[in-house]
Amino acid sequence: MLAIRAFVCGCVLCIMLAGCSDPSLTQPVKITPLALPPSTATPQVSASADWTTYHYNNARDGYVAATPDPGRLTGLWSKQLDGPVYAEPLLVGGHVLVATENDALYSLDAHNGQVQWRTSLGTPVPLSELPCGNIDPLGITGTPVYDAQTGLVFAVAEVTGPGHILFGVDARTGQIRVRRSVDPAGMNPQVHQQRAALALFGGRVYVAYGGLDGDCGNYHGWVVASRTDGRGSLLSYQVPTAREGGIWAASGPAVDSAGHVYVAVGNGEAVQGNWDHSDSVLRLSTMLQLADGFASQNWQSENATDSDLGSMGPLLLPGGMIFADGKAGQGYLLRANTLGGVGGQAQAISLCSAFGGAAALGLSVFVPCIDGLRQVQVRPGTSLTPGWHAPSQVTGSPVVGGHTVYSLDPPNGMLYAFDAATGKVRATFSVGTTSRFATPTLSQRDIFIGTMTGIVAVAIA
Repeated sequence: MLAIRAFVCGCVLCIMLAGCSDPSLTQPVKITPLALPPSTATPQVSASADWTTYHYNNARDGYVAATPDPGRLTGLWSKQLDGPVYAEPLLVGGHVLVATENDALYSLDAHNGQVQWRTSLGTPVPLSELPCGNIDPLGITGTPVYDAQTGLVFAVAEVTGPGHILFGVDARTGQIRVRRSVDPAGMNPQVHQQRAALALFGGRVYVAYGGLDGDCGNYHGWVVASRTDGRGSLLSYQVPTAREGGIWAASGPAVDSAGHVYVAVGNGEAVQGNWDHSDSVLRLSTMLQLADGFASQNWQSENATDSDLGSMGPLLLPGGMIFADGKAGQGYLLRANTLGGVGGQAQAISLCSAFGGAAALGLSVFVPCIDGLRQVQVRPGTSLTPGWHAPSQVTGSPVVGGHTVYSLDPPNGMLYAFDAATGKVRATFSVGTTSRFATPTLSQRDIFIGTMTGIVAVAIA
């Protein structure tokens, strides 16, 4: 099937069928922002008790109000699965949905960990069959998403070939209802990795791609959209850089209430000339047309040193603001409806190098810094003020329940519970070895965490 590709040529937004040649990147590349409805800057917030997507909702804020603050944390159950769990577990109707690097989806009873069903989605790709990388074998890495309208949980499995296949699996039975390739025309699947969490909006699943660890091959950042019924042509957007510009942050695309898609883009090869939309935060339309973008004033030098914005996904905040951070150590406050182009931030502060996904309690942001989790406050007048700083080993992507921030010490797997206001440690619990990007899932008094051997459930006491 043909896929739609969106790119910018001069200052005109163009749509072409996949396979057509890209415009020359030697020409100036500008963006004319599309007209946006007033609601665009409003995060799409979930009110469900279920945890259906990365960090709970499309704003990616990871906040659940109705969770008690812990006096202590205790083990509830643990279950060994058939492979490591890099993706965040989901919770739907009292069942924990878990994806493994062995290309399997599980449904577990949230109360006791009993397996309700297991569905194999294919054969994962051995590292020996890839030109570079750091996951062996490579199966399901990006966090799946659940669609309440269809009752399907969607996951992208990397399978031998290699290829990336989108599956829609009945969350009640484990039966496969949708299966389709989500490799857009012109993309080499062997050098692209699907690490970013999937997003769902308006009957479409959004899938983002970056490269493998080691940046081998001629890869690009892509976003692909498929209808949830698996029918019709794919929509796709490719970052208009000569090479690289991966969209790989574990939190994946954020989506506002109007369906606009926000992604963080990694470094490209360009180190001079006009901005090629690498090292950026981009806003795409629901149909994956490029609408607006932001880049650091230092994007060229950040590209040269692999110090880009692509390591942490954008976080949508109240009041039409976005928080972004990356490898270069700068925290940025952006205006969602006017990202500002090169150097167009509302505010920037020297903060930290960050990886994964941040969380927020109102305008208090919690950032997964490599030197320890940090709090940042958004103050009136669009200013950023650093707050408390956790111990340096606590670098995991946080979530917030009640007035408590939960984060991990990867790979050691110590779960920390911090007072959201002060940073004081309320409780800790060891869950075992985790990946760098592991992040907790909250449900009332329970916490679920994927590990390198399976999943652990922790009770809030």
